[in-house]
Amino acid sequence: MTNAKSLDLRTFIRSIPDYPKPGVIFRDITTLIADPVGWRAAVDQLVWPYLTAGVDKVVGIEARGFILGGAVAHQLGKGFVPIRKQGKLPYKTIGQDYSLEYGMDRVEMHEDAIQPGERVLVVDDLIATGGTAQAGIELIRRCGGTVVAAAFVIDLPDLGGADRLRAIDVDVHTLIDFEGD
Repeated sequence: MTNAKSLDLRTFIRSIPDYPKPGVIFRDITTLIADPVGWRAAVDQLVWPYLTAGVDKVVGIEARGFILGGAVAHQLGKGFVPIRKQGKLPYKTIGQDYSLEYGMDRVEMHEDAIQPGERVLVVDDLIATGGTAQAGIELIRRCGGTVVAAAFVIDLPDLGGADRLRAIDVDVHTLIDFEGD
């Protein structure tokens, strides 16, 4: 059996040049989650630091954060909360705008999803500029939740997202990084 910590998860990530636009290398985790060894290793590595951290809920950011966050929540024995693009949730929501390279976007969650004082772990597949994650963290904090940490499979450190979250007092846990992308 392979030790999950010694497994190089980079070998499970498909890199797609010039997607979604020229000059961008898209880091595709569908090849990671399709492989049972890579999938288990990634989920285990996301879970381990938080086994005794007193997490009450796990938040996953649309869409790949749903897959990873759901698995992490299951392993921790905690509830899962989705943060979605505007207009996708059926009940009363709170929303947060954030900047994109060219314009603005908005994420939302149900207004009653996080209770005051709950300790929350944020999970997504990748951190790039950190805008979406920061918007999600703001939603959690507006509900009175405490963000324990934000965990990602992939960090693109040159885009500064992990540092952006650390600047707002969020512990960041990443499994692999792709520098220069």
